[in-house]
Amino acid sequence: MQEAKSAASSRKKSAAAPRAKSSGHPDTGPAFQQYNAAVHLVQQGKYEKALAALEKLLPAAPPQIAERCRMYMATCRRQLQHAALSFATPEERCDYAVSQLNQGLFEEAREHFIAIIADRPTADYAFYGLAVLDSITGRGQECLNNLARAIELNPRSRLQARSDNDFLNMLDDPRFTELLYPEVP
Repeated sequence: MQEAKSAASSRKKSAAAPRAKSSGHPDTGPAFQQYNAAVHLVQQGKYEKALAALEKLLPAAPPQIAERCRMYMATCRRQLQHAALSFATPEERCDYAVSQLNQGLFEEAREHFIAIIADRPTADYAFYGLAVLDSITGRGQECLNNLARAIELNPRSRLQARSDNDFLNMLDDPRFTELLYPEVP
């Protein structure tokens, strides 16, 4: 009987004894090291390699870094798509910028319109596109400046703007009305 009590007491003590814990901290372990290596590739601009590393890591990634992996994967895909773009003409690039604008990717659209203007300063359609973008994003003065330049380069832009619903945000601005209807005193 004494032996049974001693064995039971011994089991209780070993059960109560602290166990050596494996570090469950997300900043340790091979998954985190792989994640850091992939992030380093992103920072170096090696998007294809980073994307491959992140895709390999994601299925086994701990929850603490899985969402970050997805975010970096999206960044890599966006950068690869952006780098792969080539346009035969400025007009083709403008069409792409308009598609970006329609998707709500305003900064990407702005970059393309500005790049068109940098290459072709007389591209009235790029100034018009910027004016539309500025109207949509609430940049009234920039809208007026870009639309005025588009009209200066191509007077037909005035007629187009008069019926363009993308300028709804500008309808209450008297300067916009003066720009579109200069013949009215």
